Amino acid sequence: MVDTTADGSVSDGFEAVLLYLKETRGFDFTGYKRTSLTRRVRRRMTQVGIDDYAEYIDHLQVNADEFAALFNTLLINVTGFLRDPDAWAHLRDEVLPRLLGQLEPEAPIRVWSAGCASGEEAYSLVILLTEALGVEEFRQRVKIYATDVDEEALIQARQATYGDREVEGVPPDLLERYFERHGGQYVFRQDLRRSVIFGRNDLVQDAPISRIHLLLCRNTLMYFNAETQAKILTRLHFALLPDGVLFLGKAEMLLSYDTLFTPIDLKQRMFRKVPIPGVTHGSLFAHAATPARRQLPSDADALRAHAFSAAPVAQVVMNTDDDVALINHQAEVLFGLSSRDLGRPLRDLELSYRPVELRAQVERVKVERRVLRQKDVEWQRGPSDTIWLDVELHPLVNERGLLGVSVVFRDVSAARRLLDELEHANRQLESAYEELQSTNEELETTNEELQSTVEELETTNEELQSTNEELETMNEELQSTNDELQAINDRLNERSTELDDLNNFLESILTSLRSGVIVVDPEMRVIVWNRGSQELWGLRRDEADGQHLLNLDIGLPLSELRPLVRAALSDAETVGEISIAAVNRRGRHVSVRVVASPLRNRDGGVNGAILVLEENRVA
Repeated sequence: MVDTTADGSVSDGFEAVLLYLKETRGFDFTGYKRTSLTRRVRRRMTQVGIDDYAEYIDHLQVNADEFAALFNTLLINVTGFLRDPDAWAHLRDEVLPRLLGQLEPEAPIRVWSAGCASGEEAYSLVILLTEALGVEEFRQRVKIYATDVDEEALIQARQATYGDREVEGVPPDLLERYFERHGGQYVFRQDLRRSVIFGRNDLVQDAPISRIHLLLCRNTLMYFNAETQAKILTRLHFALLPDGVLFLGKAEMLLSYDTLFTPIDLKQRMFRKVPIPGVTHGSLFAHAATPARRQLPSDADALRAHAFSAAPVAQVVMNTDDDVALINHQAEVLFGLSSRDLGRPLRDLELSYRPVELRAQVERVKVERRVLRQKDVEWQRGPSDTIWLDVELHPLVNERGLLGVSVVFRDVSAARRLLDELEHANRQLESAYEELQSTNEELETTNEELQSTVEELETTNEELQSTNEELETMNEELQSTNDELQAINDRLNERSTELDDLNNFLESILTSLRSGVIVVDPEMRVIVWNRGSQELWGLRRDEADGQHLLNLDIGLPLSELRPLVRAALSDAETVGEISIAAVNRRGRHVSVRVVASPLRNRDGGVNGAILVLEENRVA
């Protein structure tokens, strides 16, 4: 896989990946250092088995979960409580007392932790400020804003729950005072947690938080190139109040930005904001006083007309009826207008909808009486002639009311081309500049990645070890269960053999009896029909089983047996006997002696009745 072109610049394929991330998810990585960024993207591509950037973009399009895995690889959240103890000790002992001493006793204190990752540095600030102010004063005065671009890291930070490894840097006395133990995890105190506000903020694209006394941005700038670092530092400078303190990581120096920040302690990376003369916080320049109006000469109208016509930007003025009142020379050249168009309604001109829709904008300016701006309007004037315009609509108002609307078109094509060329030149110089200026930062980044990898491997090893122990325990339990089941199976086999022997024994008894034996259940359904009964009545066992005794079609008048059987079923001590005239299976008239006795269970209850039938031939 080729990441760079022959001149050392980053390949178009890699730039296409960054552009796709920006357009689809709003993450702009174009300001990050290409060497480390390329290495991380390639690392993730290797993990999923892809070698081509275009193929990886296709993979992102069809696998939504891949975005999260890629961002976790790009945004390495290696942090810790009170990381770099000497720097935090200097902040606690030297910087914070001086900073707090400059404030009124009840004045609010605003702190910003930019690039907070999973929240350890934000909660470290809570600990230091609580130790300095006390719990009650901290909760009343302090507001800490903790931001990052990684949503997953922010979710973890809001939970404020950490394992033993994460809290190793916290002294035991502070750990006891500021954390609560819950199920093997350490949870930061809820009453102090409410003073920390976590939110997403992109240092490159989003507006900074303002009026900040102390700003932490540790080991974050080192991931960006020089141009993006300058842009971020300007925003951090704006965010800080006069005499505000900036706390950076040990890999960040600010040697080239002495006009914005001056070192408090360069070794510990503590800097103080340098105020810009003439500029107040949150504003640029004060409005100049308006000079007194002087009397204009008699040819002022002609002077105005010539000045308007010779203006360097295209300008068209409409009256309150949306008729074209004024057109200057630049507008005539740019849009092909002439003096014949004066007095014509705007809607009749091509200008009303090209290069931008003007009619609705003019009506809005007339209603709202404020300036409207539309930047970077692209206008395709020909097959190969494209220009960019900034369009401004100004309401023209005097003491009597609205006079009309002025539309100004500024051609910014040259500036646009210069910016593109400058960006291209910066990309060409970036690789050489990084090699000269960022050796320390690259080593720090590599160390962070190695530390992250080691922690991931340790976590994976612990999980595998725990899984192995669980599997061994389960195997032992399964082996024990198997032994028990084998023993039960052996006992069942023995009982089954005994039961077969008993059944065979009972069957042999019933078969050996010459008398007929019929056993019925409490519902008088046949459950035993021996061979003697079959020989006597000519009805096979399979035909009699399950049938109601009184419904059998045999030569025995069964209705006469009903009282005898009922008596045996109702009383466990009753044994009845009766002789009945019948016809056997051969058609001979016989006298049958029937003895009915109850079928008793172990508890003395009746489970059915036993009928014994003996044939006595009639002479």
